[in-house]
Amino acid sequence: MNGNEVLRVVDALHRDKNIDKEIVFEGIEQAILSAARKHFGEDYELEVRVDREHGEPTIKCNGQDLDPDELGDILGRVSAQTAKQVMIQKLREAERDSVFDEFEEQKGELVGGSIIRFEGGAAIVGLGKIEAVLPRSEQIPGESYRTNDRVRAVVLEVRKVGSRVKVILSRKHPELVLRLFESEIPEVSERIIEVRSLAREAGYRSKVAVSCIDNKIDPVGACVGVRGARIRTIVDELAGERVDIVRWNDSLQVLVPNSMQPAEVEDVILCPMLGRVIVLVRDDQLSLAIGKRGQNVRLASKLVGWDIEVMTQNELDEQLEKSVMAFSAIPGVAADLAENLVSQGFFSFYDLSVIEPDELAELGGLTAEQCDIIVDYADIEAERLEQEEEKRKSQESQLRAIEREQAAAAMAAATPAISEEESVDSEEESVVAEEESVVAEEDVSVDAPAEAECETDDNSASADVDGVAVESSAEDPAATEELGDPQAVESSEAAEASSEELAESARAESES
Repeated sequence: MNGNEVLRVVDALHRDKNIDKEIVFEGIEQAILSAARKHFGEDYELEVRVDREHGEPTIKCNGQDLDPDELGDILGRVSAQTAKQVMIQKLREAERDSVFDEFEEQKGELVGGSIIRFEGGAAIVGLGKIEAVLPRSEQIPGESYRTNDRVRAVVLEVRKVGSRVKVILSRKHPELVLRLFESEIPEVSERIIEVRSLAREAGYRSKVAVSCIDNKIDPVGACVGVRGARIRTIVDELAGERVDIVRWNDSLQVLVPNSMQPAEVEDVILCPMLGRVIVLVRDDQLSLAIGKRGQNVRLASKLVGWDIEVMTQNELDEQLEKSVMAFSAIPGVAADLAENLVSQGFFSFYDLSVIEPDELAELGGLTAEQCDIIVDYADIEAERLEQEEEKRKSQESQLRAIEREQAAAAMAAATPAISEEESVDSEEESVVAEEESVVAEEDVSVDAPAEAECETDDNSASADVDGVAVESSAEDPAATEELGDPQAVESSEAAEASSEELAESARAESES
């Protein structure tokens, strides 16, 4: 093992496997040390060093350098298999660490690959060096894949598993929408347009709030593109998921109505103590503001970072009156304090139970003991109301279960009756069919003798011709003539002519 060969091996592994040269040198030193221990034994103190510039290995035994002849003898006679195994193990670990570091840096970034195969519900995606996993839980709902399909996803997690690196991909994470904006919209990648907030429910809808450092550029229009070309590419990559782009504003009074689009907002009431925003809309805009299954208001809440509660003006007035009456019944709470609490957005006992005592004291000018009494009372009432609500829901579920059982029993009872009616109908039909068949047979039996008599009369009439009775009408020329057969008539005339000729010839012979 000379120095040039060592350097050549180190350079090759560094280029092909992307492994740091120092790690390769350490692997070679570990392999030589393992082989030297096989030669000397465990009782000797051994130290191996490989020169980083020239690649020449040196071995120290009990602090003394071995001479070149002994060193060459050891390196030539040591177990090559042992050195090879140690070297391979070291290189595998180094390669694993290199791949781990590479994909750890790409965590949250967009990567692309092709689907190689499927393992259960997970799709195995080839990323060049390794195979990543796209679990079923991280796939967009309703999206299907086939082998060799190209997919793009974000790196969700990277971890070491034995001698391998496991990379988990995701297409449900909100980062996917952000990375697609960066890849498809140059202004976003160049940081001219900034994505300030993002909320997503994968497969259904996303809301993206954008702003621009240049007032001359419309961030929303730039993201949408000419005739929607840019956003259409992103929507196609997200399997048709709807993407709403709204303009960011540092003021919640402006940002909240923007986030509630396409619904029109009449007023926004901020409740800073609870982190809540009350949005007032018209009656005809209420369902649009809430969205299908509450999706629009839920995404808007995630986008702005505040809890949003949608109400109409009438609903708000009723809630205010109801809350003031409920809070006024609390011992130690005056009407002014109740109105002040409601004005700050405290609508229920649960809201009041989570208030900080010092904040309550500041609002009503109360002592710490009075604040504790009010909070404890609100906590008890909130728990009681919660239990009543759970009881009501349980009763409703029981009533629904009873109704389902009754409906099933009614259906089961109706099924035999229907079967009996069908059987009675079938029996009646069979009886009618039998009666019709009997009548038909009687008609046939009554008509048969008449037809026989008619046929007998016809035969006798055809058989009795010129007062001569014959056995078969077919042998009687007269009968045949009566039937109107021209060939039979001609044959009968020829027979009569021949009989007359024979009679004349007989008379002539007798005269002679």
